[in-house]
Amino acid sequence: QVHLVESGGGSVQAGGSLTLSCVVSGYTIMDHCMAWYRQRPGKEREGVAFMQSSGSTVYVNAVKDRANISRDTAKNTLWLQMSSLKLEDTAKYYCAAGSRETCDYGLDYWGIGTLVTVSS
Repeated sequence: QVHLVESGGGSVQAGGSLTLSCVVSGYTIMDHCMAWYRQRPGKEREGVAFMQSSGSTVYVNAVKDRANISRDTAKNTLWLQMSSLKLEDTAKYYCAAGSRETCDYGLDYWGIGTLVTVSS
């Protein structure tokens, strides 16, 4: 019933920026934990940014000060903005949603991902 659709990926040069979106249906993002994950080539999927229902956010060190997670409640859409992109940011980025207000209880719903390729 819950569906998440990511978009905005593509090829970006190092030092550039991008914005990813996640349109959610069957679910009100304002009431739940939302997150962005990514999977870099040859590595396990990892968290990038998290937002609780309250709006509180957490970023991993690898993207701290370069990433911003936000939401548009009217459009039921989650966003990830990244700047000063590095080659190591190349990954498939996934939108994810939890079933509770905080992010302590895991994530239950996942999109199919959108690929970001950073080149020099």
